[in-house]
Amino acid sequence: MKSLYYFFFACVFIWSCKEKSADQKAEGETAQQWISYKGDANQPHIVLVSGDEEYRSEEALPQMAKILTERHGFNCTVLFAQDPKKPGILNPNNVNNIPGLEQLESADLMILFTRFRALPDDQMQHIDNYLKAGKPVIGIRTATHAFNFEDGGIESSYKHYGNFYEGDDAWKDGFGRLVLGEKWISHHGVHRHQSTRGIPAQGVEDHSLLNGIEAGDIWGPSDVYGVRLPLPGDAQPIVLGQVIDREAAYDENDNLYGMRISDNKLATTNLIEIEEEEEEDEEEEEMEMDEEEEEEEDEEEEDEDWEEEDEEYNPNNPLMPIAWTKSYQLPGGKQGKAFATTIGASTDLVAEGTRRMFINATYWCLNLEVPEKANVDLIGEYNPTPFAFLEDEHWENLNKSISSIK
Repeated sequence: MKSLYYFFFACVFIWSCKEKSADQKAEGETAQQWISYKGDANQPHIVLVSGDEEYRSEEALPQMAKILTERHGFNCTVLFAQDPKKPGILNPNNVNNIPGLEQLESADLMILFTRFRALPDDQMQHIDNYLKAGKPVIGIRTATHAFNFEDGGIESSYKHYGNFYEGDDAWKDGFGRLVLGEKWISHHGVHRHQSTRGIPAQGVEDHSLLNGIEAGDIWGPSDVYGVRLPLPGDAQPIVLGQVIDREAAYDENDNLYGMRISDNKLATTNLIEIEEEEEEDEEEEEMEMDEEEEEEEDEEEEDEDWEEEDEEYNPNNPLMPIAWTKSYQLPGGKQGKAFATTIGASTDLVAEGTRRMFINATYWCLNLEVPEKANVDLIGEYNPTPFAFLEDEHWENLNKSISSIK
């Protein structure tokens, strides 16, 4: 009798475990993995793709989507990087998974803000189909090096999209060069010490992309990126980036690292004296970076197309474009147009002019009349965190659900 008693409870225990497993699986399958913002039914559908480890695209793109929806009536879908084992939980450090890219099938515009992603073929297929259809693209900041299949840990049919692709064909230098006009080259200003101030490029002062924007309105604490000049093909610089020295003391606890839009001193050199405390912080951060990040940095440093920043130069002579337009055409695809910008970290959106540039670019890409002065007021509270690489442990402990992002 006692043996039957134990047998009965053993069966109940096994059954409950199976039920719990099934419930967990169902919960994972139904977890919200992207966010949709509903605008006017007859307005275009915009898909915003986040996925970078440093510049907080997971903060910037939801705010941008809310402005596009609530201020302008567009319909927006925001996608996020996640660990496939934890669907519905934000994890920008996972480079192999961005659920929801099938939303591009109904998209009128893709806004891409990713960094060194190595996505599986079934996800890359949606991006490839979208681009071959010649639909418009806005590439933000690290989108110049949106993909990297060198160290992604997966076999891919889309290695030609990678930043370090060196094939002797149209795809040389990857997606960044072919579609947007440039791949990753360098930090032109000093990271976390020299901010970016945008001024109109010569001859385009009256371009609709600059509607409602005066010189200096576009600003961000993220530094200017280096690009190879001139940009390829029909690329047209719209905004040039002045490199501005930080006037206040460096503050690691400030989300702008002590930089402010009111800073007004044009930098004359890339070799600046950095406080010992900051040097120690950077050394510690570098030691904590994972092997993949170190390999990527090595490749960036070894890139033969750019002089190393150990050599002194004046970062304001010449000025680098930080926003430009360009047509693109994938082999076998239709021609489309792109707007690329190397500014756009979540903290860059504190500047009204930077936000207006993105809203103007949206109208321009969709062949709609650009407002004379678009409403770009922030929606709700917006307290962006400073750009920085964060350890895997940070995201595991944060355990932030996509559904909690408003």
